[in-house]
Amino acid sequence: MQFDRSAAASALIGIGREFHRRGWSLGTSSNYSVVASRDPLELLVTASGKDKSALGEEDFLRVDANGGLLAGEGPGKASAETMLHCMIASVLPWVGGILHTHSVWGTVLSRVDLPRGSLRIEGYEMLKGLSGIETHETAEEVPIFANSQRIDALADQIRLRFLSPEWGEGSRPPFHGFLLAGHGLYTWGRDLAEARRQIEIFEFLFEVVARSRSWSAQSLPLPGGQPRQQWAGGGPGGYHDVQQQQ
Repeated sequence: MQFDRSAAASALIGIGREFHRRGWSLGTSSNYSVVASRDPLELLVTASGKDKSALGEEDFLRVDANGGLLAGEGPGKASAETMLHCMIASVLPWVGGILHTHSVWGTVLSRVDLPRGSLRIEGYEMLKGLSGIETHETAEEVPIFANSQRIDALADQIRLRFLSPEWGEGSRPPFHGFLLAGHGLYTWGRDLAEARRQIEIFEFLFEVVARSRSWSAQSLPLPGGQPRQQWAGGGPGGYHDVQQQQ
């Protein structure tokens, strides 16, 4: 099937507007791509430094498997993280779309859980929105990698996780995305619709996990037995003192 560049760009423009509106792709953060060709591998990827709320068809560039611009592409340069997109598309031959976001919750959790090496999400019904998961009685371990400006080295490090034996077992992928610490989320799908859905699921779950941890921490008594304030909902100022049980 011939690649329809205009349709792909239009879909990515819509995703950029939505993700900006929802706080997942603010400023010039984030990058998106679709697989334009498999043989040879080529991607259509967002150009560097573009406001994702105002993308136009001219803000996408076609690159080869090494992230190099194809003849006739430009002006402009591909996103600094293009090699991560190329790596994902090369190791997962069924992937059609790759999306990267910079949300508040993903950024916070990726820093907090970096020493553990992954973020564990367990027992939530929304996990069933991730490809291959059919029950809430499961856990997703989202790998976390230290952020780096050496994208080639970072891509090689992450590639090793995709080459582990667990990727050849069962119908469910061992993980559906990964986090860069203090940075953001990468996920993918067979097409852009699936990749977008997985972004939405992950971002929901990140917020649930972060808010749950905050609630738990606020519920603990202060030294000396003094009550903490606990979130009561209802917007700013919705706190109340937790009364000690007699």
